[in-house]
Amino acid sequence: MSSSTANPQQEPVLEATPERLLAARKAVISSSIGAALEWFDIIVFASFAVVISEIFYPEGDPVFSLILTFATFAISYLVRPIGGLVLGRFADRRGRKPALTLTLFLMMLGTLLMAIAPTYSQIGIWGALIILTSRLLQGFSAGGEFGTATTFLVETAPHRKMYYASWQIASQGASMALASAFGFALNTYLSDEALHSWGWRVPFLIGLLVGPVGLYIRSKLDETEEFTSRPPAKSPLRTLFANHWGRILAASASVGVATISVYMILFMPTFAMSNLGISPTAAYLGGILAGLICLIGSPLVGRFADRVGPARIMTYAAVAALVLAWPLFQLIVTQRSVPAFIFVIAVLGVIMAFYFAPLPGMLSVLFPAEIRGTGLSTAYNIGVTLLGGIAPLVLTWLLDITDSLNSPSVYYMGVAVLSLIGLFFVRRHYGQR
Repeated sequence: MSSSTANPQQEPVLEATPERLLAARKAVISSSIGAALEWFDIIVFASFAVVISEIFYPEGDPVFSLILTFATFAISYLVRPIGGLVLGRFADRRGRKPALTLTLFLMMLGTLLMAIAPTYSQIGIWGALIILTSRLLQGFSAGGEFGTATTFLVETAPHRKMYYASWQIASQGASMALASAFGFALNTYLSDEALHSWGWRVPFLIGLLVGPVGLYIRSKLDETEEFTSRPPAKSPLRTLFANHWGRILAASASVGVATISVYMILFMPTFAMSNLGISPTAAYLGGILAGLICLIGSPLVGRFADRVGPARIMTYAAVAALVLAWPLFQLIVTQRSVPAFIFVIAVLGVIMAFYFAPLPGMLSVLFPAEIRGTGLSTAYNIGVTLLGGIAPLVLTWLLDITDSLNSPSVYYMGVAVLSLIGLFFVRRHYGQR
């Protein structure tokens, strides 16, 4: 474990020339497209989990079928740390630009498999294996996307690095709003038969259209000055695990509230339909609102983080998550109304924006430039996998064995405590504001 108690290095302050500002804007667009496709695919899968469970795992108890669906979702997260290690190392050795192109291509392939997968009624269990392959590809590519794209954004930005990095989260908000809008429209205007036969595929096919545009834009990018100005690390993995274990653990824990807020919102349509007897359209409307809050709020929070420090803002947001989790779930469990459901999801969206928006920038400056892609990808994906990606599976299991509709709030509170511990070390031991 690294014993250093300060930043590994001071971030270089570049002159904000017109050329560098233009490069930064291009970086925002190219990075946002990858993040948007990644999260759109993830959110659509989670939003249509009940439909997917019925057409790919139709045999047996509906709860068990839903658990199998979320297990497929969760398994993809087991390969995310592997993707982070492999693709992060590739970015540190070969460059940010080729890594960005590779991750987007793999994401497109995973989304395509999901969109065309035959169902159980057509080819039996092989359909489930195809969507598992799709999720594994998506997980592997997503493992490298966040770290590489954030590294590219921060290294391209001449100043206001928290602000530029926050566009990663704004694009996720856009994906959440758009995917939730698809969920609302398809559930509202399609018959149950049409939704199960072809409707659920539409969002995946629409999301796939973004990929070629992103590939073209990324092919026109220039490599970052910070990467080209120094020789690449000979062994970024060895350097990371030999010298920076403390940073990995603190950063991974710090991811907690960000990732659990996202996946709690994604779980809400399933929770509404399966546990509360509320139409899932309420959760979709809440998802639209939460996504818009994140889209609009993240850049504003990013600007604020440049002024007062990212870790300080995240600490306050984590405390809010810890304090509000139980009463928010108590509200929807007792009221069981559409307005209450939308209100709760909107509050989760506010917490997500305040916590998640400063996170990419904070993580990027926690690791030295020569291992930044590897370190950021590894820490982020460990946190997402252990604290967020498996959440829908854990929440479904908790609700089944405890018979307590408040059990998701307990999980949320536990993750908030872990995040506060991580932030304590990030601030006190590694010099982050």
